[in-house]
Amino acid sequence: MKKWLALCVGVLVLSFQAVADDYQATIQQFKKSDRTTPFFNNAYGYAVFPTIGKGGIGIGGAYGEGKVYRGGASTGSVNMGQVTLGFQLGGQAFSQIIFLQDKRAYDEFTSGSFEFGAQASAVALTVGASAQAGTSGTGAAAGETQSKAHYVSGYAVFTLAKGGLMYEASIGGQKFNFTAE
Repeated sequence: MKKWLALCVGVLVLSFQAVADDYQATIQQFKKSDRTTPFFNNAYGYAVFPTIGKGGIGIGGAYGEGKVYRGGASTGSVNMGQVTLGFQLGGQAFSQIIFLQDKRAYDEFTSGSFEFGAQASAVALTVGASAQAGTSGTGAAAGETQSKAHYVSGYAVFTLAKGGLMYEASIGGQKFNFTAE
């Protein structure tokens, strides 16, 4: 019985460590991009989501859990939900980081419930290529030349594809629920 209890405790400890490592591994992945370096150096805070799952057939949805950081330390947990409507088929998984430019953006994001409208833009980071779509226009690049990323209303959003295939031309916003630690 003691061995069984020790095994269960060990698995629990390792699973919590794996989750913590998942956040740090995701942050390190984003730090590898020259596109995010200025944001890590100057942002008031950021929210990181190691994995967001997304899927749809006509109507779609996405969900992910993350943490909010300020000064390199976690200040709370956050979950993200999204509902989309339009032409879409498939599923995918991606990581996402949201940089919070200043105290106002941080306070707004961590107020409990925050929502990005359908007009929010994200910059997709991949090895050797990038793409952007949003109110500031669209752009794509490969190799060393990349489109410019910037804050919109105090927020800058970057994504990293993890896997899957999804065809999409849809409209939807992301809703975030923050819980302080």
